[in-house]
Amino acid sequence: MKAELYTTEAVFDVLKDEWDSLLSPEQSTDFFMTLGWQSTWWKHLGRGTLAVVAVRDDNDVLQGIGPWFVEEVDDLRTVRTIGCKDVSDYLSCIAHTDCQGEVFKTLLDFMLSSDAPQWNSFSLCNVPQNSPTLSLLPQIAQKCGLTVDIQDEDVCPVVHLPDSYEKYLESLDKKQRHELRRKHRRAEEYGVNCYIVGPEHNLDEEIDAFFQLMAMSTPDKAAFLQEPGHKSFFHEMGHVMLDKGYLELMFLTIEGQRAAAMWQFAYHNRMMLYNSGLNPVAFSALSPGIVLLTYSVEDAIQRRCTLYDFLQGNEEYKYRMGAVTTTVHNVNFRRA
Repeated sequence: MKAELYTTEAVFDVLKDEWDSLLSPEQSTDFFMTLGWQSTWWKHLGRGTLAVVAVRDDNDVLQGIGPWFVEEVDDLRTVRTIGCKDVSDYLSCIAHTDCQGEVFKTLLDFMLSSDAPQWNSFSLCNVPQNSPTLSLLPQIAQKCGLTVDIQDEDVCPVVHLPDSYEKYLESLDKKQRHELRRKHRRAEEYGVNCYIVGPEHNLDEEIDAFFQLMAMSTPDKAAFLQEPGHKSFFHEMGHVMLDKGYLELMFLTIEGQRAAAMWQFAYHNRMMLYNSGLNPVAFSALSPGIVLLTYSVEDAIQRRCTLYDFLQGNEEYKYRMGAVTTTVHNVNFRRA
């Protein structure tokens, strides 16, 4: 195999017809590795210098991608994954399932060669527990003479969904099941409405409405929205993912007023709750956030998703909803 280095964002156009074909439907955590996500992140939040390495076989067929950039801080040059780290929950290297070992070896051999950009260390964040980037790449790195350090980073609670909402409720603790049914019933008595943003809506207006609820939720979320690039990233990413059919922006309204919202992605068998917003004052007695969550889980089951992914964070409500823990890790390399 042969490796080719790209250092400008033209790489996203060069590889646009091949990039996503390397992502396996069975590896649904690869959502954040799609071309749409990676290119949009780089446009709005990228820093440092791109160092994307494409691996092709003897027939010039793309078999893998090192989706990286190099960040320099205090004369230390660190290779990171595009998307690392505050808005991307799962990241990895990209390789065709039939030749992962050979692709990873080619990537590291290239990065150790004189043709590669200068670097002092690799810091690959948010690597899922079942990713070959965690299980296979470190072994190959050690054989290449690199020192490897793997660290636990965070938990990503997920719910394994049955084939009906009633079965899901029956799987929960009796008290929790009773509470969800009670809150759902009480909210419906007030005439709640739930809708998912589609082509018939003005997406930018709906995103701005989501920002309002997000900022009202907590001071941390309000501060997040003020960070440079975050709002513009959400706006463009929303359009990209709606066009792809992945975006599920869901609102709960009560008496015609937006009370809660969830920004989600439906990707293969997985529904991912990416972020949320809530009016903590109006209708708080009706628990609109929890009510919307029940609608979301029901919608995921109707879409035949088998996993409901709360993404990173160990908040208690996720486990009350029946989640079990999965993990993400930091994979670090340096020259011995």
